[in-house]
Amino acid sequence: MSETKTEYGYGNAVECTEGEFAGWYHWNHDPYEMRSGPFFMRREDDGTYLSAFRAEAQHMNGAGSMHGGCLMTFADFALFAIATDELGGAAAVTMNLSSDFLGGVPEGALVEARGEVTRGGGKTIFVRGLITGDGKPALSFTGIIRKFSPRKD
Repeated sequence: MSETKTEYGYGNAVECTEGEFAGWYHWNHDPYEMRSGPFFMRREDDGTYLSAFRAEAQHMNGAGSMHGGCLMTFADFALFAIATDELGGAAAVTMNLSSDFLGGVPEGALVEARGEVTRGGGKTIFVRGLITGDGKPALSFTGIIRKFSPRKD
């Protein structure tokens, strides 16, 4: 995957320049997310953020459906994409992530997450969202993000 670096929302994201997600962005500084996904995001015309990835064999469980842990990892990624404007580039961590599984996601499906900030304006940001697989509901989630100042060692 070829990429160019740019500042895009939360942290230092890079633009994908080839393949299905050309023109989308992802954070390449999180080794776990890179191995789990990679997951991508872009700003939509209405100002909201859409996150997405393609379901591959590595994302499936033993029953042939997307592993629940993969869906929750993607939800955690989407929390930060959805809250990009509210974060304003600040360092932050997930304080809480709750989810409800709504349906399976087969291999090959386009997995997308959309949502909204339900409360922000301070150090604590509340987010809710929905993940779909080929447009069918797969996981609803709510999360709390906490901004922090990095330690000065």
